[in-house]
Amino acid sequence: MQRLLGSLVVGLCLGLLAFLDARGQGAEPKELKVCADPDNLPYSNENLEGFENKIAALIAQDLGAQLTYTWWPHQRGLIRRTLNEGRCDVLIGIPKGYDPVLWTKPYYRTAYVIAYVKGHGPEITSLDDPILTKVKIGVHVNTPPHDALAQRGIVGDNVVAYRLFHTPQANPEESPSQLLEDLLAAKIDVALIWGPFAGYYVKKRSAPLQLVPLRGGGPATPFTFEISMGVRKGEKALKADLEEVLDKDAAAIQMILEEYGVPLVMAEAPDGETPQEAPRQKREREGGAHRH
Repeated sequence: MQRLLGSLVVGLCLGLLAFLDARGQGAEPKELKVCADPDNLPYSNENLEGFENKIAALIAQDLGAQLTYTWWPHQRGLIRRTLNEGRCDVLIGIPKGYDPVLWTKPYYRTAYVIAYVKGHGPEITSLDDPILTKVKIGVHVNTPPHDALAQRGIVGDNVVAYRLFHTPQANPEESPSQLLEDLLAAKIDVALIWGPFAGYYVKKRSAPLQLVPLRGGGPATPFTFEISMGVRKGEKALKADLEEVLDKDAAAIQMILEEYGVPLVMAEAPDGETPQEAPRQKREREGGAHRH
């Protein structure tokens, strides 16, 4: 009887171990599913060359998760047709307060910049500089600096408006960096442009440009933006996990941003102001240009 009981105990233990092993082998691996634009440098691309690709890889590693992507151009329907349909779980870069998602605490702050050629361009540090009425300014339409110029009465032939929305394959000359190309070619004297575009261009081209972050602005025409990560509304556990890793990896993330030339600026205004969407390299599709 004693031998029989011993055999039963051993058999139950072995069976339990086999069950646990089989359950472990059949379990789904932890996965960090990221939605990203397949052709949107300096943010992301399918070759994983953007700074958001690098940050996503870092976050996934620290979460112990396998990183996978759902590629979707940043255009109309992004949230509805990807995040909300469960095709992905995270957007690596969204402005703090972007209402369609649940956002994490911000992990960097960046700004629009004034760009001019070192040693040649007018050394402008503010949109209130009176010289702006006398020089040729390149600026993307419908952006806060464009609106701010109009508010100051700086309109007319000395303001050269560029499109921010474009189809890269059909209209490569309309890329967001085109006004910087024109700045180097002396077709314009100064450029007002989103900082990550300009910083990446300077790094990639070793361009002799001075970049001065714009300060001031206001709720209607902000020049600086806090950038967060976005998850589906209600995904509080994932939000908390991301924030824990963002705190842990703050220094490493800053190094990635600096490697890509992203201008990092300190806070100017208290929290609680109405958030605005930070610009990204957008595309035109049917229905025209649009935001998320």
